[in-house]
Amino acid sequence: MTDVQETVQERSFPKPVFTDAEAGAKEFPDSTARRYNYYEPAKRKQSHYEDVTVEVQPDPRHYLSQGWLYGFADGKGGYPLEWTALKAWGSDRPLPERGPGSGGKGYDWPAHGWHEFRDPNEEWELTLYRYNANVVRQMTQNIQVARQAKAFEQWNPNWIRFVEQHVGAWMHPEHGLGLYLFANANRRAPTNMHNNAISVNSMHKIRFAQDLALYNLTLSEEIDGFDGAAHVETWNSDPTWQGVRRTAEALTGIDDWCEAIFAANVIFEPLVGELFRSNLVQQAAAGNGDFVTPTVVGAGEYDYAQRDLRYTRAMFQLLTSDREFAEHNKSIMAQWLSNWVPQCLDAARTLQPLWSLPDSKPPRFEDGLDRAKNRFQGILSDLDLQVPEELAQ
Repeated sequence: MTDVQETVQERSFPKPVFTDAEAGAKEFPDSTARRYNYYEPAKRKQSHYEDVTVEVQPDPRHYLSQGWLYGFADGKGGYPLEWTALKAWGSDRPLPERGPGSGGKGYDWPAHGWHEFRDPNEEWELTLYRYNANVVRQMTQNIQVARQAKAFEQWNPNWIRFVEQHVGAWMHPEHGLGLYLFANANRRAPTNMHNNAISVNSMHKIRFAQDLALYNLTLSEEIDGFDGAAHVETWNSDPTWQGVRRTAEALTGIDDWCEAIFAANVIFEPLVGELFRSNLVQQAAAGNGDFVTPTVVGAGEYDYAQRDLRYTRAMFQLLTSDREFAEHNKSIMAQWLSNWVPQCLDAARTLQPLWSLPDSKPPRFEDGLDRAKNRFQGILSDLDLQVPEELAQ
């Protein structure tokens, strides 16, 4: 038998031809590098945080040969540096002229001092999810243990009323500042390093408000007669809260994004937030049979004291020591202090009647306010700012 060879007709299909003109074909000194090199790291070695954060947000002063790809109705493009009265070195530089053949050449990196900011918390997407998940998990476990141990049955009747009205009321400034102050400032800040830190601050506030709301629902289920809606009337109408409400609402109306962060984290939080959370709720709870509320409120206190204040210090320290605009920035911040310190002190003093409500009293209001003032003075010292005379009011 003879072998029959079948002729296979080759189909007509274009074959790829490599010309070494395609992207990625050219070899250069950093072809095999596994880290970016378009920025200068804050320390000797660049970090993963810097790789995923530094200058991810574009800046036409450094590259973007075509200028901003988008703009606003008034002609402003991208993230204008004039969205705050504060300045970092290089802020007054004009944008490089762009045109055909100009390439991506702009100013050397960093194009201006705003790019020098690094969040000491090294916050980005992964850290946000991991941290908040851990906080919520721990609080959930604490509350579940308290439910199983019937711990809420040990609360004094006056403390039940205090928690439903006044601890519940604190969710309102947390939610308002998180959603309308920090989230707005995040969009207006000029670099991705600022955006990440501020947006995480926003999420801390919103999560803490949610923690208080969910805790309120739990107490409504566990304690007979607990009024889960009492905090709304308290926030809207109780005279002791109207100073805080008035100040918090005024903070959300600030247009300058730096002033918003400064007024909230440097002034309002130590003089009002920590005064209420640490010097009242945390001090009074145990004596009134409550070991659960401090774990919930303490999570929000840790957000501010150990994380949000930390990036705020780093951000404003750069501006008060700026090589070009340090005195300008200090002058502007002094004006902000003169404006917001009296408002926050007034808000703090309107809360004074709350100190007399629990059966087991916390330390005196004046002692708590003195501690808050000392804390505030320490923050100003870290920022190389003078204590305003209004603090003596």
